[in-house]
Amino acid sequence: MIKGKDVYEVVAALVPLYVALFLAYGSVRWWKIFTPEQCSGINRFVSVFAVPFLSFHFISNNNPYTMNFRFLAADSLQKVVILVALVLWNSLTKWGSINWTITLFSLSTLPNTLIMGVPLLKAMYGDFTATLMIQIVVFQSVIWYTLLLFMFEYRGAKLLISEQFPESAGAIATLRVDSSVSSLNGTEALHADAEIGEKGELHVVVRSMPRSVPSSFNKSYSTPRSSNAGFEKGMVKNEEVDTNKNQQMPRAKVMINLILTMVWRNLIRNPNTYASILGLIWSLIFFRWSIKMPSIIKGSIEIISNTGLGMAMFSLGLFMALQPKIITCGKTLAALAFAIKFLVGPFIILATSKIIGIHGVLLRVTIVQAVLPQGIVPFVFAREYNLHTDILSTAVIFGMVVALPVTIIYYAILGL
Repeated sequence: MIKGKDVYEVVAALVPLYVALFLAYGSVRWWKIFTPEQCSGINRFVSVFAVPFLSFHFISNNNPYTMNFRFLAADSLQKVVILVALVLWNSLTKWGSINWTITLFSLSTLPNTLIMGVPLLKAMYGDFTATLMIQIVVFQSVIWYTLLLFMFEYRGAKLLISEQFPESAGAIATLRVDSSVSSLNGTEALHADAEIGEKGELHVVVRSMPRSVPSSFNKSYSTPRSSNAGFEKGMVKNEEVDTNKNQQMPRAKVMINLILTMVWRNLIRNPNTYASILGLIWSLIFFRWSIKMPSIIKGSIEIISNTGLGMAMFSLGLFMALQPKIITCGKTLAALAFAIKFLVGPFIILATSKIIGIHGVLLRVTIVQAVLPQGIVPFVFAREYNLHTDILSTAVIFGMVVALPVTIIYYAILGL
């Protein structure tokens, strides 16, 4: 039975995070301390330094040789079940689309485990949950965020090819992307040069072209007309994949090579990739041979990682303050998003946990971590790839507001 003292300890653990969030919100909205440009600089510091160092700190201090594989299996099975259901919905129904497959997968399976999960679950169920949350963070960083990036780049590739080669995509034999192109996210002008081979096949090179005006996350693909006659080009609308599922595409091998190239380029530019991998490597070394990190390096990491949690919440507050409304996607879509976030995701993980054989306190931890507010990384991807940004921003912002009462309700119900 949950006591009032237990609830107080949970609230006491979360309130400091919300203090940082609302100080940032007030600094922009009410006190006008920071300009949008200054907010951008703070957010850049958080994404490049604070959060990666925080990730490294948590992961490197987690023993990888004592991982709870049943817990991880239940979480992974939940994601697989939801992804398979969405892919089938996309393939077999006229309502499904790659756009909604990506967004619904993000909403239902990718919570804010690092920033909210660690302090919240420790307050609810004890220190052992911190290890479980870090294990989830490792899997999210290495596997699930990479898969999400793969889906975004697949969508970007389809948009680009359907626009640049609407009648001849199936004839593409090779498709190479110039090193100047960092992503197929539609924020830069892309120009496709195609050569016709001896057998009529196309050999395509995609290059980046300079813009005359700055790019924006709200713009669709800008694809200038190629110098190659016979290929129609123009502007691609955000949902045009959705309206033509049967668009002919190049062979699977060509598409896979293209997408893997772009995913790799994104991963090697992301500081969190290095933080997660290096943290995992060091934990494998330390917990196997007890080799301690030199104090000068450890101190340097800790002084920055200690800012990570507070600065991440501060950054969220700045983001909230810069938005015109808390609910930017409309009440209907917001209700749908939160039904998926706070009902569908936890229900599926309850089922997968039962299948794996999880029960007791571990079952409660598994369910509550699925109720955590929306993760930041899926929103960053959504913004970069211009896909349902309003829905994901609402999930992040409003999710932080309602996270405390919702998680306490789940905590109390599961404790009955």
